[in-house]
Amino acid sequence: MVTIRKADDTDVKAFSMKLLSLLEDKKSKIYVDNVVKFGIPEDYVKKAFAEETLQKAIKEGKSTFYLAFEDNDLIGFAQTIQRNANTAELDRIVVFPPHEQKGIGTKLLQCALSDLEQRGIKNVLVVAGKEEEHARRFYEKNGFKLIKEDTIEAPWGKRLNIATYQLHLGNKTN
Repeated sequence: MVTIRKADDTDVKAFSMKLLSLLEDKKSKIYVDNVVKFGIPEDYVKKAFAEETLQKAIKEGKSTFYLAFEDNDLIGFAQTIQRNANTAELDRIVVFPPHEQKGIGTKLLQCALSDLEQRGIKNVLVVAGKEEEHARRFYEKNGFKLIKEDTIEAPWGKRLNIATYQLHLGNKTN
């Protein structure tokens, strides 16, 4: 049975270790889909998912992590970042192989949206790669509306074509 819960301080070390170990295999689907596809340097990835970085993001209230478990095994996560009193960004949803295509991403999304709505967030933004058809369909299926397509300079210096989506909480038809 899959359970979803918000990460706390005690989860961070295990979460960081699991994610970094999965990203060690440079030929794995998770590495290719989340690192290679966007040209992210390895040092940037290691720093982003280091225990200290994750702990700091949680303590400062910048990020909330939602973890999916099956029989105490971490099988995926979602991360949100509160941008202001009314807006949060869904920074990522990752389901680890071989657990994809089983509704876990949808459960993670629902948990994150419910939590954000309870905290008074009215708008949720999410950015997907312009060519990421699977991700774009997922967000559209879950009520997100395309608000713009753009090319940005990523923090690691690569230009990325992106699609930005928005969901109004409390009124999911807009």
